[in-house]
Amino acid sequence: MEIRTSDYLLLTAAFLSFLLSVSLWFVVNHDAGAFVGLWVPSILAFGCYYKTLIKRN
Repeated sequence: MEIRTSDYLLLTAAFLSFLLSVSLWFVVNHDAGAFVGLWVPSILAFGCYYKTLIKRN
């Protein structure tokens, strides 16, 4: 299994949204932090979907 640039981009986006959600949770607002925290599994799920599309073609 080879790791592509798109994998790094998706993991970076998920990690940055995780950091943003933690900072929002502790600094600004719990609700905003929880909302942004929901982005992480969504980004990772999109990455899995994208990998299956690439694998088929």
